[in-house]
Amino acid sequence: MTQSEPAAPRLESYQALALQTACYAVNGCPDKATARASMMRNIERVERQIRASKAFIGPDLKLVVAPEYFLTGYPLGDAIPAWADKVCLAPDGEEYQRLGQMCRDTGVYFCGNAYETDVHFPGLYFQASFILNDRGELILRYRRLISLYAPTPHDVWDRYLACYGYDAVFPVADTPLGRLACVASEEILYPEIVRTLALRGAEVILHSSSEVASPRLTPKDIAKRARAYENALYIVSANTGRIFDVDMPSGSTDGLSKVVNYHGEVLAEAGSGESMAANASIDLHALRRHRNKPGMGNMLSRQRLELFAATYSGSVYPPNTMLDAYGALCIPERSHFGRIQGQTIDALREHGIIGG
Repeated sequence: MTQSEPAAPRLESYQALALQTACYAVNGCPDKATARASMMRNIERVERQIRASKAFIGPDLKLVVAPEYFLTGYPLGDAIPAWADKVCLAPDGEEYQRLGQMCRDTGVYFCGNAYETDVHFPGLYFQASFILNDRGELILRYRRLISLYAPTPHDVWDRYLACYGYDAVFPVADTPLGRLACVASEEILYPEIVRTLALRGAEVILHSSSEVASPRLTPKDIAKRARAYENALYIVSANTGRIFDVDMPSGSTDGLSKVVNYHGEVLAEAGSGESMAANASIDLHALRRHRNKPGMGNMLSRQRLELFAATYSGSVYPPNTMLDAYGALCIPERSHFGRIQGQTIDALREHGIIGG
C-alpha cells in the first residue's frame, strides 16, 4: 500500500513548516513563454524563503509544504486545453527539475501543488500534489479526486485505473520522515479521503490549500482538526499569503496555515501575509505510541468498515463523465461541471435523499 524510499536513517522527530507564501498568478501573462518565466521566478522566490526559514528555525527543518497552485494561481475562464498548454507542468518537465534542485540545495522534503498534464489524457489536466525528497527525487504524486471546476481521475475513472491502478489513486510514501500522503484544498472536508490514506498507513498529511481565512472557525479549519483527531495523524496545512495579479481582492485567501497534531491540537499557526510562523515538531515516536495504545481515543483501531460498505457501494456524483460510451476521451467546456452537478442534485432529489 505504500511506496518506500531506499533505506535511510529514520527520524523520531523533526520540524515541519507550512510555508505561507504569496501566489503570483500568471493568468494575465500574454503567452506561454511569459507564464513559464513567471513560474520559474516563483520557484526562485520560494527557495529563498525556505533558506531564510531554515536559518531561523534550525537545521532540523526537514519538511516544507507550499500552498495550492503556488506557481500559477487558478484558471479564470481559460478553456481546458488552453490552460493545459499555457501553465500545466509535464510530469518530467523543467519545473519539476528545478524544484528538485531546490530540494537538493536546501536539504528539505518539499510538498507542492500544481496543475499538470498527462500523456494518457491529452488536452486535459489534473491538479496534483507532489512530494520531492531531499535528493530532489519525486517520491509521490497525488491527483486531486474531488473538484467542482477541474478534471479529476474520477471523471475518466475506468481509463485512469487501466493506466495506473488503484494504488496510484491513494498513494502513501514511506520515508525517513514517516509515512507521508497528500490531500488537496477542499478535499480536507471529505472524511473518506483522509480515512482511506490513514488506512493505507499515512501518518502525516500534507495539505496544500488556498482558502478563505477568518477570525472565526471556517469549515476547512474545523475539518483539519477533525481529520487529524479521528485518524490519529499530523496535518501540515499551508494556505496562501494572498493572491496577486487577479481581480479578486488579494487578502481573500490569506492566513491560518497551521500544523495540527494527532489530538486535533493546533501546534503552530500563521497570521496574515507571508509567514514562516506555522512550524512545529513532528514527533513520530509519540504518534506511533498513541496509535498502539488501546483505549477509546484510538479511533483507527475502532473502525467497523463493514457497517458502511453497502452505503458506499452506490454512486452519487457519476464517474467517467469525460469518457464517451466507447471509452474515448471527451474534452468538455467549462459549463460541463455545473451541468453534471445539477444533474446529480436532481438525481438525489428523485431518490428522496434530499428534499425538493
